[in-house]
Amino acid sequence: MAARSERPHVLMMSEITADGKLTLKRGASSKILMKYMAPETEILLHETRAACDAIMVGANTIRIDNSFLTVRLVPGKSPLRVIPSSMAEIPPEANVLGKDAPTVIAVAEKAPGDRVEAIRAKGAGIIVAGKEHVDLPLLMHLLWRDHGVKRLMIEGGPTLNWHMLSHRLVDEIRLIHLPFIVGGADTPSLVGGMHIDTEDQMIRLALKRFYLCGSNLVTEYDVLYGEAGHGLP
Repeated sequence: MAARSERPHVLMMSEITADGKLTLKRGASSKILMKYMAPETEILLHETRAACDAIMVGANTIRIDNSFLTVRLVPGKSPLRVIPSSMAEIPPEANVLGKDAPTVIAVAEKAPGDRVEAIRAKGAGIIVAGKEHVDLPLLMHLLWRDHGVKRLMIEGGPTLNWHMLSHRLVDEIRLIHLPFIVGGADTPSLVGGMHIDTEDQMIRLALKRFYLCGSNLVTEYDVLYGEAGHGLP
């Protein structure tokens, strides 16, 4: 794994319901809930994008939400859009392949050549990071080294969030709390991944700030790794 000084500072930002869910149900777009954010919180989201060099979401989020991931509500430059997709499974009509902001798709060496070339034909860049799957620590280092990414924002789903946390690649978390309960045993929550076995494997957070943004509570945390023997191994 690249040294921490040789990767971007990573902020995970997400809206979540009072019961920690990202969407109404599995397969539903997060945009359904995001439309209930206060206008001030929408501005905060776009201000955060403008303050970052890159923004990353997973390929599944692109397939479901088809987001633009650009800065629109405030002045500022749209960040580099980064989409990890080991087998280059990005729909050719995806909005992130448009020309309104630069995009790179991170793929594995095993990605089919025709899919890679179809992405390049849309004007997006390709980063090869890993043999069979995208190696996220390597990807972070390549973004830092080759693309000048010093600050990266994740607006991902539970799978990407889990993998970034499990590789100790997230430095801080900012959550927008929505006053709803949606329930559902299989409704996606902030972090997916494997179940942990003991409390010693919990990822510890330090609350550093909380405030109202319009009508939404926002909480901000530092992520702690290996504090007093706690956190991921």
